[in-house]
Amino acid sequence: MTYFLADIYPYVLSVHIMAVLSWMAGLFYLPRLFVYHAERADKGDQLDETLKIMEFKLQRYIMSPASVVAWGAGLCLVFTPGVVDWSLIWPYTKGFCIIAMTIFDHWLMIMRKRFARGENKLPGRSYRLMNEIPTILMIVIVLSVVVKF
Repeated sequence: MTYFLADIYPYVLSVHIMAVLSWMAGLFYLPRLFVYHAERADKGDQLDETLKIMEFKLQRYIMSPASVVAWGAGLCLVFTPGVVDWSLIWPYTKGFCIIAMTIFDHWLMIMRKRFARGENKLPGRSYRLMNEIPTILMIVIVLSVVVKF
């Protein structure tokens, strides 16, 4: 099995990078949609319904599949011999940030469902601040993987 993973490593890495890019795009964009939604929620106009559809489709058809593929390909990379040096700190730093990113993704799912039910209580400013979380996590992940400290 490990020889097989080593043979397909470049393909798995490519799929992983593409999935992470798609997932991250959603993690950046969905909180921005929430900002617009939170600032327009009391208007009760057509834009409110449009934002609900956009949020649902972004999460259901882009973010969720991309996160599953990113996790699956990432786990394949972890089990590929010679890819991860567990004596260094970077795999643990990256792992912690990936778990934090997944928790953030699930929090976004909860918030989207609240918007869909008309139960959002957070102002647009809160979502603007939350929009920085994936950026910070991405910086730590990329530095961890590239610098390998």
